[in-house]
Amino acid sequence: MDEPRLHRIVLGERTDEFLRQQSINFAVVGFLVHLVLCVLHGLGRIDSPGMEPLIDSYLDALYTPFSIILAYEVYELIRAIPESFSNAIGKQFEVVTLLVVRDIFKNLADLNESESTALYDSVAFITVEALAFFVLFATALYFRNATSNATPKIHPDRALAAFVRQKQTLATVLLMVYVLVAIWSFTTWTNGVVGGEGNLSRTVFFSDFFTWLVMSDILILLISYKHTTDFNHLARNTGFVLSTVVIRVGIGTPGYAGAALFILASALAVGVLWLNTWFGREEFSNETE
Repeated sequence: MDEPRLHRIVLGERTDEFLRQQSINFAVVGFLVHLVLCVLHGLGRIDSPGMEPLIDSYLDALYTPFSIILAYEVYELIRAIPESFSNAIGKQFEVVTLLVVRDIFKNLADLNESESTALYDSVAFITVEALAFFVLFATALYFRNATSNATPKIHPDRALAAFVRQKQTLATVLLMVYVLVAIWSFTTWTNGVVGGEGNLSRTVFFSDFFTWLVMSDILILLISYKHTTDFNHLARNTGFVLSTVVIRVGIGTPGYAGAALFILASALAVGVLWLNTWFGREEFSNETE
């Protein structure tokens, strides 16, 4: 099967390895720089109202490396789209798992011991977020185990080979959208910090990106109708798309409701995959999904 040249360049193995190494390097440097800023703030050397929510606790320094790792994991999610729908959904839950972990670290940094009532409410919310993390992590592991145990099946059908190429092209376009959304989100967020609004909400970037991810999933689902009429296959992929939509809504929903939506998305995705596998109709295929 001929792989589009641009896809091979921007989403190939060599590029992936390079970006992985650079992401680790940037994460280490970013963590150290952020930690130094937190120390300087603690010593009274930095006095900027816009930056204070970002550096008023040493735990805030964890936000930077996790953000960089998340950026790389989103790239991995895009790379997984041409491989299989199930694989991409598993990567999606890995991204959301790290997103929730980052939120937990930030909420721990924001705990105020001087306000007992607020502290109780914050701890209760962190507990619910920890539960959401556990469920999301288990979901990601379940998908990884299911896809890794699947036996790839090669189909000589030219139409199916064309479908894979279409998904590769779509992944390349989504990568470009990812870069543009990242630049826009970072610019908007930086302007907010300069203007005195240092917001660390998870909606920054991820709300917009998951909107585009939902659109790409729906497009793949519609195109797949040309290549299969199997109800189980179509219903399974539709359920996966629904779980992505629930995650997108959860990202934009604050508080307990957001955590509940993440748990609901996990239950939906795992339930759909388990039912499809249990009845023996599931075929994980790197060529057909």
